[in-house]
Amino acid sequence: MWFGNRQRLPGMTDIVDKQTRSRMMSGIKGKDTQPEMKVRRFLHARGFRYRLHDKSLPGSPDLCLPRYRVVIFVQGCFWHRHEGCRLSYVPASNKNVWLAKFQQNVERDRKNIDSLVRAGWRVIVLWECGLRRHDSALLDWLPDTIRQDNGEARIEWP
Repeated sequence: MWFGNRQRLPGMTDIVDKQTRSRMMSGIKGKDTQPEMKVRRFLHARGFRYRLHDKSLPGSPDLCLPRYRVVIFVQGCFWHRHEGCRLSYVPASNKNVWLAKFQQNVERDRKNIDSLVRAGWRVIVLWECGLRRHDSALLDWLPDTIRQDNGEARIEWP
């Protein structure tokens, strides 16, 4: 069976060789991603000022709004395992390695968020899949949520 210009070999579960896959995976950014930039532009246009990737806080949140004691994580569905999301699949090759990696990511995220909540921060987690749509009213709820402390320490969207 052919995929693009590469032939799929018997027993091979990936459509590209190991070196190509490694190069592709190493090119995935952790900062300044398109979903993160979308949120940053949205908040900046509405007068919010924030710190980026504050290393003094657990998990180095993508956005930190000290005035409101709010941090925002813009999570990739694949790497951070957004439950029920179509982007949160498990690659067929090296399944056990991937599952262990994903479990470490989820556990680290949980610990970081728990630490932030205990320290008095409100945590907003925005998932990549919700930020892919091009709806202009997509984040209209966010400014009010940041300004108003409704008692919720952790908010996930969508």
